[in-house]
Amino acid sequence: MSALDTEQFVLRLIAETLFYDEEYEALGNLSLIDTEEKCERYVASFAPEDGLFVLEEAIEWEDYEEGEADDIGYALAVDSRELGTFETAEDAAKELLRLAKELQLAPSITLLFEEEEGA
Repeated sequence: MSALDTEQFVLRLIAETLFYDEEYEALGNLSLIDTEEKCERYVASFAPEDGLFVLEEAIEWEDYEEGEADDIGYALAVDSRELGTFETAEDAAKELLRLAKELQLAPSITLLFEEEEGA
């Protein structure tokens, strides 16, 4: 039996996080969190309208004070700039893992549902 390749394991988990379910109009969103600054640094998800995986860098955040009654524990990005697009979830996962390692960032996964127009 061969040894577990942890890097491939992590890449597969990241790639599978970046899903889009057309039937339920649900998508997986992965944020990389700066735990010292307590804010989102990067956000990645699938863009169904383009058929690409998009990676964005946060450039502006909501006001956040530690100790506030919230379930997240960090400031969410309210503005970002596109860093790149990827044709496959695997390519996006490689870049996310590289950033996480290089900058010592933690993952946070969110399940999003598209809102109905007029709702």
